[in-house]
Amino acid sequence: MKILVVGKGGREHALVQALAESPGKPEIFCFPGSDAIFSLARSVPVKNMPALVAWMVEKNIDLCVAGEESYLVKDEGLANLCEAAGIPCWGPHKQSAQLEASKEFAKGFLERHGIPTGKAVVVDTFDQAVEAIGDQYPTVLKFDGLAAGKGVAVCPDESTAHAFLKEVLVQQRFGSGRLLVEECLTGPEVSVFAAIVDDQYLVFPPARDYKRALDGDAGPNTGGMGAVAGGQLIDAGLLEKIKKEIIEPTVRGLNQEGLPYRGFLYFGLILTAEGPKVIEYNCRFGDPECQAVMPLLRGDLATFCQQGATGIMRPELIRFVDGWSVAVILASSGYPEISRNGDEIKGLADVSGARIYHSGTKSHKDGTWVTHGGRVLAVVATAASRQAAAEMAHKQAAKISFTGSQRRSDIGILHF
Repeated sequence: MKILVVGKGGREHALVQALAESPGKPEIFCFPGSDAIFSLARSVPVKNMPALVAWMVEKNIDLCVAGEESYLVKDEGLANLCEAAGIPCWGPHKQSAQLEASKEFAKGFLERHGIPTGKAVVVDTFDQAVEAIGDQYPTVLKFDGLAAGKGVAVCPDESTAHAFLKEVLVQQRFGSGRLLVEECLTGPEVSVFAAIVDDQYLVFPPARDYKRALDGDAGPNTGGMGAVAGGQLIDAGLLEKIKKEIIEPTVRGLNQEGLPYRGFLYFGLILTAEGPKVIEYNCRFGDPECQAVMPLLRGDLATFCQQGATGIMRPELIRFVDGWSVAVILASSGYPEISRNGDEIKGLADVSGARIYHSGTKSHKDGTWVTHGGRVLAVVATAASRQAAAEMAHKQAAKISFTGSQRRSDIGILHF
């Protein structure tokens, strides 16, 4: 089997590794990829999506796996282009990926199908946003479009809200677009992932990520400083409630609205006193949650995704081991405000009993690795208990060093 994975970060590194471990030993390619990914997969010599699809046709690619969200909605949409070319794609069509690409679309979808979520008002300008907020603090502000995980702010007071509003609506940090002023829900958060094939779904082990930069869940918001995953993260009764009230209505809604969906769907949930509610959808696996979940997977992920992309759900092809997985992120100096590149990474060869997934690195010809991005590496360990997995992940992460390295010491230890 020939598989192309689209993306370049730590999530794609984890997906490529899991696909490569499938028993059929598929031949894997990646675009645009990274130096670390290219130790497992071959690069693709193209520069844009039309050329990529033409290359897939020429090379008789059996499966395209969409890792990075931007390609799902870019141009005509990756899955749409694949369908037109007759290539099975594990990832939703452009119109379906609006669940992630547009917070406004997602909120409307949730409301139409009676899926629990927070109340929200859509605004176009700074003044409209200020009026919508009134004196209701804390408040949640969400940029409507894609923003690489940085388009949402939980604002405790007027000054932080106004600063974010100016950044998004006046300075247009993420480009032009509307903004949602949303009710601030309280409770622990959990990420639930489902593999969806038309009207069927399979739930993967739940995960929880750590968004804030500093220990104790303090500091600025980031793309994620670590994650914990495992079947025991939430109890069976709560998971059944999530399936009945959130996942199943979502799958029904997609089919009722004629939105084709074959791929991963991420449910970002908050467990409120009234029950679980949807914060957001992502039309792909989470990052860094993917790095925590994939080490728990066993079986034939390659065939599972290939069959799913052709409309056949085969849950018997994969399974998940009991226990816990903890992913600890090492970030570069200045992250999340800035990222510093070119610092030599030492200690990679000293890591044992844990996996390393590269998010932002480059390799030199002499074999040395250097930083090349905000989130640099994920060190992931699994064990029977959360405490043991966390201890091993931190012990191994401590062996890796580079100038200005940042790492939260409570990933997997602080339990929400």
